[in-house]
Amino acid sequence: MKAETWFRHPAGILISSAGATLLWGSALPVIKISYEHFHIDSSNVFGEWVFAGYRFALAGLMLIALALLMGQTRRTDRIPLSLPRVMRLGFIQTFMQYLVLYAGLSFSSGIEGSILVGSTSLFQILSARWMDKTESLNPAKWFGLLLGFLGILVMGFAQQGVQFHFGFGAVLLLASAAFGGFGNVLFRKESTNESVIALTGKQMFAGGLGLLLVGAVRSGLAPFHFDTKGWLLLAYLSLLSAAGFALWNTIMKYNAVGKVSLYLFLIPVFGVLLSAVLLDERVSAWIGLSLALVVTGIIIVNRSGQTSRKKAMTENGVPEKGVT
Repeated sequence: MKAETWFRHPAGILISSAGATLLWGSALPVIKISYEHFHIDSSNVFGEWVFAGYRFALAGLMLIALALLMGQTRRTDRIPLSLPRVMRLGFIQTFMQYLVLYAGLSFSSGIEGSILVGSTSLFQILSARWMDKTESLNPAKWFGLLLGFLGILVMGFAQQGVQFHFGFGAVLLLASAAFGGFGNVLFRKESTNESVIALTGKQMFAGGLGLLLVGAVRSGLAPFHFDTKGWLLLAYLSLLSAAGFALWNTIMKYNAVGKVSLYLFLIPVFGVLLSAVLLDERVSAWIGLSLALVVTGIIIVNRSGQTSRKKAMTENGVPEKGVT
């Protein structure tokens, strides 16, 4: 099966999106383990930037090496993106998104992080509408988005109680979500003529180097002692970043943004569930309702998309049974 066929098929979208968000969700507890292992305090933002820089630069190198092995960088039917445009993409999708994310988390609680980072879906949909006028925003998509937010609210308040303060940290987290949503849509536009794997690798490497250099201003380039466990933690985080971004960017390339954006709400849900497994953290019974709300929102959005396609094909005289 060709990649395009798989990533456009409902089962392919579901499995790939769940896989990408599961990988990103697993990053939350593994980052906590890594910070504890490397003695990175939550107030040490520069140290967090250095660690993130190593993580994303290594992830980028993994994908570039994979693209070379697959021969995707030598295909004559694709014109590689110019260096300034790769740098712009890396600046937005990796560097700025994670620069302000880690800064924001140092001024915010976990519930604030979960709720506001979840707004990436909203910014992704709005960015798509702004950059591509063919992206429709119907009531079903807004309702599905609302259910997704409610799912994150239920999960967050059940885990930590109602304690939300909109301050400087919240502004930074919203900025991170905006950079993430806009970066995802920008990648979709820029990946028209270049391999997703190669382009993802190049932008992540560029963004990772930027984070490393900024963090090194205060922490230096080598503030950590890497033992076997440390290397394994860094390797896993780099691998999940490479696989997660490559999967998500491919999904975005072949599908309408509004159709897949709500899957991003699964990231904090998976993060909480995996934290319970890996960190032995308490999980509220309300997590089931949270997951149900997110999944219901996804179903509503996808069913509305199918209905719209059927209506369009019927108006154009195409038999309805031809719709998949």
